[in-house]
Amino acid sequence: MALNNSQYQAIMRSYEQKQRINKDKLKRRYEEVEEKLPALPRLEESASILSVQYGKKLLNGDDTPLEAYKIELDFLLKQKAEYLVQGGFPADYLEPLYDCHDCLDTGYIGNQKCHCFKNAAIKLLYEQSNLKEILEHENFASFSYQYYPESFIDSKNGRNAKEVIQEAVAICKSFIDSFSTAFQNLYIYGNIGVGKTFLLNCIAKEIMDREHSVLYFSATELFDILVKGAFTKGDVDRLNLTELIYSCDLLLIDDLGTEFVNQATVTQLFTCLNERLLNKKSVIISSNLSPKDLANLYNERVLSRIANTYDILRIIGDDIRLQKKFNS
Repeated sequence: MALNNSQYQAIMRSYEQKQRINKDKLKRRYEEVEEKLPALPRLEESASILSVQYGKKLLNGDDTPLEAYKIELDFLLKQKAEYLVQGGFPADYLEPLYDCHDCLDTGYIGNQKCHCFKNAAIKLLYEQSNLKEILEHENFASFSYQYYPESFIDSKNGRNAKEVIQEAVAICKSFIDSFSTAFQNLYIYGNIGVGKTFLLNCIAKEIMDREHSVLYFSATELFDILVKGAFTKGDVDRLNLTELIYSCDLLLIDDLGTEFVNQATVTQLFTCLNERLLNKKSVIISSNLSPKDLANLYNERVLSRIANTYDILRIIGDDIRLQKKFNS
């Protein structure tokens, strides 16, 4: 899923296209206005002449206060705005047009990638992966409670599987509804086949549909990127993807605990969770491991981050894949 050179160039071409479209749109607006308000070009020319004159004065060492120039230019711009309004146009009708006013459709703010670039990169990665197709089938519209029977009772607390999944879904939907206004994290655990990944996909689709950036990785994929990225400083593709992992709106880590665990993966897991916590970027983790098992496999620092900053959901029931196989 790394952002390679051809993908980067595709995103930059999309910015060039946006710029062309907006320039053409602005040109048509000028033609429309000039047809109705023939005096407009003279106002535009006066502002341009003023700018050139002031520039020449500066080059010739004229110390005329900048404020005098600003007052005169503001007067001309105010005349232009009033003229547009009188002609039935919005005052800002001839202002430059941008899809993103933060980077002015360049993709960069200074030397840093704009948030719109990061969103475009993640969208492209999804379109070129198989997850987009998966989300068309695995979503809340196709979610079924039939695989969580009331007859399956949790021996620890006496609750049945249907009650547990109904509460978990309600918490997940609350997470989605408040995503834009509240920083939250989820840790979803349970036995193999109880629908943890399906639930992650349901959340991913809803968050993406609301135009937030989402990245999904199995734990094995994630640590392959993070660990190798930490030891291959010159790999631009991996560095780009690591940046997205740390900065996307929502990071989904599936099947934590199935990866090969060593000191490097433990370090990268803590760093990733801690960085996203500091930047208030949400994470959802699915795992077969209980919180207690986490401490045994990783360490107390990882457990502390999850125990103190994540809502922990346990899902119970029989393996859904086996249910479908034997009940079909």
